[in-house]
Amino acid sequence: MKNSLIYAMITLFCLTISSCDSYKSVSTADELNALQTLMTGSFDSSEQATADDSYYNISLHMYPIWTSKDGHWLYVEQALNSNQNKPYRQRVYQLEKLENGKFSSKVYTLENPKEAVGKWKTPTYFDQFDTSMLKEREGCAVILEKKGDFYTGSTNEKDCKSTMRGASYATSEVTVKANVIESWDRGFDSNDEHVWGAEKAGYVFKRLK
Repeated sequence: MKNSLIYAMITLFCLTISSCDSYKSVSTADELNALQTLMTGSFDSSEQATADDSYYNISLHMYPIWTSKDGHWLYVEQALNSNQNKPYRQRVYQLEKLENGKFSSKVYTLENPKEAVGKWKTPTYFDQFDTSMLKEREGCAVILEKKGDFYTGSTNEKDCKSTMRGASYATSEVTVKANVIESWDRGFDSNDEHVWGAEKAGYVFKRLK
């Protein structure tokens, strides 16, 4: 009788732990789905550019890829709105939840970016590839923290190396809201002098669809 009671208690404990792990997994997936949904869509900065001519009218397209595989991945394309066939930035973001409860948006470059231009319209294009087509920009992940109904965060100090226009490193500050993404990307030289990127504040991208 005593052995049966001990066995029953052990079984109940194991089932409880299993249920907790399952709940944790589902909860994390739901949280990542919520963040990915806010980031998904087509946006532009036309309103900001109209109000302040120091900002360009830039298009931003972000759409999920590899949706049948594990993980949360987005193909990202940025271009002058007047020249969307020649984007100046093409990236893949990987969203993950960290142990401290924050979220990481890792940044990858593409092996053949020219072939992917405009493929945000047909994200299934990426199904023929796997992650071997990507190269991570180490140190350039944006760490986001949930603040109520929005997310905000940045890269870590000087970790994201950059050589563009004489820069030594780059920083990104990002806020993700419902229908709005604010992004401030800047480059700094070895003396911490600002060498590229918006000077006053970040770009404000409003959802088109």
